Amino acid sequence: MIFKEELKKKAVLVGEALDRFLPKPDTYPPLIHQAMRYSVMGGGKRLRPALVLAAAETVGGSAADVLPAACAIELIHVYSLVHDDLPAMDNDDYRRGKLTSHKVYGEAMALLVGDALLTLAFKLLSECRGASPDAVVRVINEVAAGAGTLGLIGGQVVDTFSAGEAIEESTLEYIHRHKTGAMYRVSLRTGAILAGASDEELACLTEYAEHMGLAFQIKDDILDIEGDEKKLGKPVGSDVRNKKATYPALFGLDQSKEKARLAAGKATAALSKFGREADFLRALVKFVIERDF
Repeated sequence: MIFKEELKKKAVLVGEALDRFLPKPDTYPPLIHQAMRYSVMGGGKRLRPALVLAAAETVGGSAADVLPAACAIELIHVYSLVHDDLPAMDNDDYRRGKLTSHKVYGEAMALLVGDALLTLAFKLLSECRGASPDAVVRVINEVAAGAGTLGLIGGQVVDTFSAGEAIEESTLEYIHRHKTGAMYRVSLRTGAILAGASDEELACLTEYAEHMGLAFQIKDDILDIEGDEKKLGKPVGSDVRNKKATYPALFGLDQSKEKARLAAGKATAALSKFGREADFLRALVKFVIERDF
């Protein structure tokens, strides 16, 4: 399997579905719907929805059946980016190689775009009709927890209010496992639960998610220092500018790279009970460590 080609196929599948699920740009009031599409349809790796699809396939399910849930996860991710870019947060002007939402539509509309994407996400989750009602309710519960103060928002709060302060490794790991890792974990569990995964399969995929998400965020920290702005689609150095807590700031680049490699190794090991059906997830770990964007 050529990972990048497979990831691109999944990204195209998700992109086409997002185009169907988002309100048309001329739907009244048009400005909010145009602004939503500006942020959602502006590219991106689509890793989180790809994880939903891959998890379903790994446990014998169908990617088509979990597509609404995959799109819901992507909408939550984009909402978090739109709000994260605001002047009150990271104050970033570019995202995915183009101006951020608030630079184009203003801060008020960016707030509303984030709110709209989050609420649309839960509408899509409720429309996963290929799964049992119990599975759908369980997924909605887990996504809400992962996106809330026990997950994404909790990590964002500690990250925001730790800026400029000396913190311990345990706090930094909390930030990464919640701000980023929680939604990777939810992505994999969503696809697996909707596809009827066994308890053992779900446990293995959850462990994989924990380690892969940490490796991904450490690599993100590293790329903010030594990445290429053109490939990243955003300026490097924003973590330093905002005095954010990062692994390179705490441990230096070399030790951070080693910690990312260790986390990646643990992620791969968590898939040992699966066969070739988990090859996409194995290849993803290698991609996370080696990526330059």
